[in-house]
Amino acid sequence: MREMKLFLPLTVFLIALILPPWLVATFSAIPGEVDNSVVLNSMEEAKRLVDKAYKERRERIKQKMRSGRATARDLMSFIKQPVAGTRTAARAADYLHVALNLLEGKLQPWYRRPFNITDVLTPLQLELLSKASGCAYQDVAVKCDDKYKYRTITGQCNNMRRPTLGASNRAFVRWLPAEYEDGVSRPYGWTNGAKRNGFTVPLAREVSNKIVRFPNDKLTQDQERALMFMQWGQFIDHDLDLTPEPVLTENCEHSCAQQPSCFPLKIPPNDPRITNRNDCIPFFRSCPACTEGNITIRNQINALTSFLDASMVYGSEEPLARHLRNRSNPLGLLAVNNQFQDNGRALLPFDSLHDDPCLLTNRSARIRCFLAGDSRSSEMPELTSMHTLFLREHNRLATLLKRMNPQWDGEKLYQEARKIVGAQIQIITYKHYLPLVLGPAALKKYLPPYRGYNDSVDPRIANVFTNAFRYGHTLIQPFLFRLDAQYRPKGPNPKVPLSEVFFASWRVVREGGIDPILRGLMANPAKLNRQNQIVVDEIRDRLFKQVMRIGLDLPALNMQRSRDHGLPGYNAWRRFCGLPQPKTEGELNTVMKNQEIAKKLMTQYGTPDNIDIWMGGVAEPLEPNGRVGKLLACLIGTQFKNLRDGDRFYWESAGVFSTQQRQALANVTLSRIICDNTGITLVPKNIFKANKYPKDFVNCSMIPQLNLSAWRNKTE
Repeated sequence: MREMKLFLPLTVFLIALILPPWLVATFSAIPGEVDNSVVLNSMEEAKRLVDKAYKERRERIKQKMRSGRATARDLMSFIKQPVAGTRTAARAADYLHVALNLLEGKLQPWYRRPFNITDVLTPLQLELLSKASGCAYQDVAVKCDDKYKYRTITGQCNNMRRPTLGASNRAFVRWLPAEYEDGVSRPYGWTNGAKRNGFTVPLAREVSNKIVRFPNDKLTQDQERALMFMQWGQFIDHDLDLTPEPVLTENCEHSCAQQPSCFPLKIPPNDPRITNRNDCIPFFRSCPACTEGNITIRNQINALTSFLDASMVYGSEEPLARHLRNRSNPLGLLAVNNQFQDNGRALLPFDSLHDDPCLLTNRSARIRCFLAGDSRSSEMPELTSMHTLFLREHNRLATLLKRMNPQWDGEKLYQEARKIVGAQIQIITYKHYLPLVLGPAALKKYLPPYRGYNDSVDPRIANVFTNAFRYGHTLIQPFLFRLDAQYRPKGPNPKVPLSEVFFASWRVVREGGIDPILRGLMANPAKLNRQNQIVVDEIRDRLFKQVMRIGLDLPALNMQRSRDHGLPGYNAWRRFCGLPQPKTEGELNTVMKNQEIAKKLMTQYGTPDNIDIWMGGVAEPLEPNGRVGKLLACLIGTQFKNLRDGDRFYWESAGVFSTQQRQALANVTLSRIICDNTGITLVPKNIFKANKYPKDFVNCSMIPQLNLSAWRNKTE
């Protein structure tokens, strides 16, 4: 009860601030014309409310930490809060959206029907709100040095005509207009009984139970893809997008009430796990963004740079990028862990939080979460291993470059090594990973040969991509696998259920480092997505169960997130991609090539128009030699084409690298990077394909090394 008093729900503030009738004289006699003073007063009220909420929330968590009462959810939320530039952008958007809500509440008594606030305010008043909130100034005073030859950390100045295009802390681009229940910000499924295209919106958890759930002993191994294929997808996803959690979060973790920032997943009848129907799966709405054009329609923030630029290694904001560097010497190195090593090799540094969720997964081990360019690096040991690998690769490259060019200072060494690492990640993604995602036909259609940088291409991450790229959840095995040097199960815990490894950084430090984990990723197959085996229960029923009061359901969260983000339904995206739009169960059966799943989808949604984009996308039959269906191939292929063609620093873009450097980089492989930075000596040639030991493995001496001779004094 005391917590609720500390932080009143925003709805209470809104109700309390509706204007009393005696203030009617404030308004013009003509409904629809609002005095500027009312607009500005609403913004001042909004700022007080938002600032109070930010302060109270921070103090509440600090008090709980000091007293030892902090829950895992509090701590997880603490590390996922927007910081630095993200916090500034999120706060400006909060000011704007709360002010608009206040205005709507104040004006409602004068309107006898629902109305859109933008129809009431003039363009000048909307501009006034945008300026007063700070949103209007996000893109002001960005100056670009056209002689600077490296990427900025923030992604600014990639496009010299539009310097903030693709920069961190900006709104996602929308390829189709948002679809909200109220046309503005309320997600579909918010209001009981409200219909979408004439049909009731199903509970996301019910769809997960009825369509996604399957007996995990029936899991099909992918005979053509390694588990590393799944892991690379997660690693690069964390290079491209992160939607921060809002600060105005009321008490979403401990209450099932719908509030402005809480959109909990209701429990359907006869749920196979959760018997209390009054309970819920917690869900925090994504931070709103400052938006262009119609400022009232909710969009979301991308805290990261849109570019495939290794920002998960280096950060997307200057303060973090500086913090990640080793400033104790002029060698251009990244900072490493000063307490522990992995068989003599570097580990990621620890985060500097006083307490964090990693400590709660094994209290006696006392191992904190790691610090990397992306805040999610400790989510699971496999992901931590990839971050650790590229930290070491940067330091290896910087050390070799210093040996070749002793006159280079630390800044030059850092930037040149960073540039090479960024190129490596692009090459592995475009040459080795995406062809296996899309299949040859879709690759040819959506990713034709590169023709050079085009500054008219918009490289921003599309809001829909953040949901579509979660196709990777269908590839996840229910275990963390660890193998020894002979690729045999290692130690007392060679096969740990995933639900026991989330935020378990101690397993990397105390249980053998990253080599056994990387071997497990290389020598075990991915799970195959089949229409009756979509996602395993380790993440469908037990996600983060160690650090949450209730295990989460990742597929259901994906569907709830698509509604939170106002994403149009399945057929709208089929239309966007030029694909047929099924209207009946028979037509859906033709698309799905599966009568059973077509029937299940129609039973849940009533119409294909309403199928959540993630659910419809992963339900489609896979493209030949690909791992997505036609719709996701279009959305993923289109996004990566835009990322490539709209990136001035893409590795093949003219002037980024010399001809000799490009020739050297063309041989880059993830297998070689593992050889160069671990104790592993036997690796697969084709790391993303299913590989059986020993027949598909070769000695590291057989894998070409990156020849750095082209960097000798070439960049002076």
